Amino acid sequence: MKHRTTQRQVSSPWPLPACKAGHPARLMEDGRCAQAGGGIFIECRCCHTQKHPSAHVALQEWVRLYGRPSHQPAVAGSNVIQLGLLLGDRSTG
Repeated sequence: MKHRTTQRQVSSPWPLPACKAGHPARLMEDGRCAQAGGGIFIECRCCHTQKHPSAHVALQEWVRLYGRPSHQPAVAGSNVIQLGLLLGDRSTG
């Protein structure tokens, strides 16, 4: 018998705030019908919302619990190396 997964991560149209413990959140979809426990929810390593009929309602619950995402620009860590990209021939000869 082949095992079929009913839950899958879907891309979020909005930035999701981390939980109070700082874990990144992800938008999940349970493909079963609502009567069988399906729906859309947001989860992290330590918590999750209830399942909802839409991602928008799941986001409302998550934001009510954990606040809005910060819109601060991401800061590159010390282990990130930026390489210059040169296009075309730069020879002068």
